[in-house]
Amino acid sequence: MFKNLKKAIVRKAESEEHRDYLFNKKLESFWVVFTQLTILLVFIIIWEWAANKGLTNTFLTSKPSKVWSTIVRLNTSGQLFHHIRITVMETGVSFILGTIIGTLIAIVLWWWKFLSRVLDPYLLVLNSLPKVALGPLFIIIFGLGFKSIIAMALAITVITTTIVVYSGFRNVDNNYLKLVKTFGASKSTSFIKVVLPASIPTIASALRVNLGLSWVGVIVGEFLTGRAGLGYLAIYGGQTYQMDLVITSVILLAIASAVSYQILVLFENHIKQKYS
Repeated sequence: MFKNLKKAIVRKAESEEHRDYLFNKKLESFWVVFTQLTILLVFIIIWEWAANKGLTNTFLTSKPSKVWSTIVRLNTSGQLFHHIRITVMETGVSFILGTIIGTLIAIVLWWWKFLSRVLDPYLLVLNSLPKVALGPLFIIIFGLGFKSIIAMALAITVITTTIVVYSGFRNVDNNYLKLVKTFGASKSTSFIKVVLPASIPTIASALRVNLGLSWVGVIVGEFLTGRAGLGYLAIYGGQTYQMDLVITSVILLAIASAVSYQILVLFENHIKQKYS
């Protein structure tokens, strides 16, 4: 009886400690978010105050009230969500295609070691090549618009994804592969059962990099050849000296990229918990 009572007391203590731990974690997360929002709010207030006092050049830096007016004007004219939808769609397509193509190339390089050794210096050169220089070539090949933008984004994302994912494949513990080979596993079985599951966390982490590069590629593509989208709005605002429109486009891009990043983090955490 005393043993059972002791076990119950220990479980109760552990439960209370666990609840305290979870409460402290939630409290810490709350204060982190609260501090982040406070910093943002203070920045907006100082920005507006400095603009109204003439401490900043509103033609160049605009101010929050003008940005809000621009957003309302774009929404009233039906352009706001149209341009957001175009850029988000292009980024999503580029992100998905870049991830799939880069991963497939990484699988081919892992499968054929000779080919990976041959292509290794070319991958390094392509990764360091300024992709913007390929813009005129993409315009000539694909014309103005969607295809050129996707091509620009893929030129930026595919090589990086290939290098990161292939590095993950190579870093899998070789002892695991030797173990499954002793049981007669084929190369395809070794990859499916050992290499790919072990590389899932690496692939999930590579998605963050790929998402950021997709945004960069799409915006660069819209700068060069876009007819719609937030990148097009920014370059159009610069060409017509509407700096309010430029700042508004940048802020909308920041919000859209932050939302997509948080969605990706949730997905990444789910994948890591599943395969860790």
